[in-house]
Amino acid sequence: MEIRYATISKTGRRHNNEDAYKVIDMSPNNRFLGIVCDGMGGHSFGETASETVCNTISDFWKKHISTPDCDSKVKLACKKASCAIDQKAFELHHAEMGTTMVMVSIENEVATIAHIGDSRCYVQRPGDGLLYQTKDHIRFDFGWEIVAKCFFSYRPEVAVPDIRQIKLQTGDRILLCSDGLYKSMAPNILQARMMDDKPLVEILDVYDYLCEKQGDDNYTAILIECF
Repeated sequence: MEIRYATISKTGRRHNNEDAYKVIDMSPNNRFLGIVCDGMGGHSFGETASETVCNTISDFWKKHISTPDCDSKVKLACKKASCAIDQKAFELHHAEMGTTMVMVSIENEVATIAHIGDSRCYVQRPGDGLLYQTKDHIRFDFGWEIVAKCFFSYRPEVAVPDIRQIKLQTGDRILLCSDGLYKSMAPNILQARMMDDKPLVEILDVYDYLCEKQGDDNYTAILIECF
């Protein structure tokens, strides 16, 4: 099985882009890693937090390429990322910083999906539709939507990911995205466009148009296809 992908990350109507993403295509080793992080709005240094988590997890994955994907590998990578956030916060005079995270690691024909917060992963299969969607870690406080789990400085107990493994087939598509993307369109539109018989970059062009027209946040996506 081979992998192709396309990416997009834009500021939208915000002043700066606190989203971050990373792709590591390790095709010679039948491996692929994609990560999307969304720095927490309203917290200082959200951009630093998202970049730190993206870089720490991807560096860990590259160093442990010979280790099979499993829950313990994901949890250890997240623990390293949580420690890296704490170190950054200390260097910046105990700044508060936080970020969500969603990732997929593909090893041969198995996808290991992990997330913390409200960044999402969708997996769709031709003929079957939506196979899997991550469940947002959110709660409501006096009518306000609050991210209940995330990477946050000096709060390692809330940086615990949900993890799922899925056996992939040819034709499957995987979307990783920040909330700025999926909140800019109806769920049925997002899922229908995801399976359009078009090049991946053209599908992201449609998402880009809808986010620019209807969104008010940074938006980032990695769209992956198995072939």
